[in-house]
Amino acid sequence: MEVPSSYVDGFEKAQRSAPAMATNYINHTTIGDPVADTLIQDLAQLPAAETEHLLKQALTGNEEVFAAAPASLENFVHLCVQQPPWLDFDQLLAGCRMFHRNTPLAIAAMAAGVLVEGFSTNIAQSFFLTGRMRDKGIRRLRQNNRHMLEIFMPGGLSRHGDGWALTIRIRLVHAKIRHLLAHSAEWDAAQLGLPISAAHLGYAIAAFSARLLQFMKSLGASVQSGEEQTGFMAVWRYCGHLLGIPETILFRDEADALDLLRIGRLCEPAPSLESIAMASSLIHSIPLVIGHKDPRKRATMAHHVFKVSRALIGSELADELRLPPSRAWGILWQFRFLNWLETMVGKVNPRSTRARSKITMLMDFSHFESEGINYKLPDHYYGEQSSKW
Repeated sequence: MEVPSSYVDGFEKAQRSAPAMATNYINHTTIGDPVADTLIQDLAQLPAAETEHLLKQALTGNEEVFAAAPASLENFVHLCVQQPPWLDFDQLLAGCRMFHRNTPLAIAAMAAGVLVEGFSTNIAQSFFLTGRMRDKGIRRLRQNNRHMLEIFMPGGLSRHGDGWALTIRIRLVHAKIRHLLAHSAEWDAAQLGLPISAAHLGYAIAAFSARLLQFMKSLGASVQSGEEQTGFMAVWRYCGHLLGIPETILFRDEADALDLLRIGRLCEPAPSLESIAMASSLIHSIPLVIGHKDPRKRATMAHHVFKVSRALIGSELADELRLPPSRAWGILWQFRFLNWLETMVGKVNPRSTRARSKITMLMDFSHFESEGINYKLPDHYYGEQSSKW
């Protein structure tokens, strides 16, 4: 096994804690998504419009296009529609109920906690190089919200659900960005491994599930049963499967996800300058996603988000990411109290604007294409130099 140079020190530490899991994580830093990567390599020879047409037709059920397409397209679609033996759609419903009861907290925990913490790893490198959070940060966050909304809709991850389609689209985008970065002079594979590697995707889906659940609870989320918690994890696990994450690094349950996060974090190097830039860029984008256009209101809200983020991820990591210093004590209690108060206002006065549907709120903060879900792919790893996708 060749260990990418940026992981050497962390790998040694992680091996002392869990040698098998550490070795598995490092192995996956040089693995991508062979099925999707082969497809993207084959489609690279075709015009963008033809590629989009083939993908859309194939993924919406028109198998006639396989005759005029590379064999890798049929193979990709076949594997996407094949359900893993552990999938139980009935199990997902309890997780969907919990999510929709706590939608605002899920958004806040994802943006201020999970994504900020995630950027402390080498995951930040590909985001920084592509410039998506700098050039299209608001659209990127709104796309994240839309994806969460759709996968937690009952039936959203079924074969023709929008959650399924958006997840497959993300998988294809990952493969295309991986292809573009890997063939560029700016990506150092000897130092970083493969861009958007299976290790990072496995780490990310563990964070989106187990860490998001922890942060939601810290913000006051209501989880009424173990069934809801298990269902929430199951939604993300199937989402990870659809994203092409190998079973060898896809979490099995909440405990396994937390172990993966712990060992993965030990393997990862200390936060880089790219990590610092991405975390700051993300937090400054949040007020714009919500719709604050006044500079003073944006600054005030960003200041508050920085404090919530510090309270969620801990002062040590916040200092490494150079988040502004602040008093973290009491911030989460205040957040929970205000959330409880807003819930009470909604119950006492159902017509209050504060009592509006949580789904409506998430839709307001999400990105919807007028043409519906498209399968356009980037044609340059720099976001500002790529065609619109």
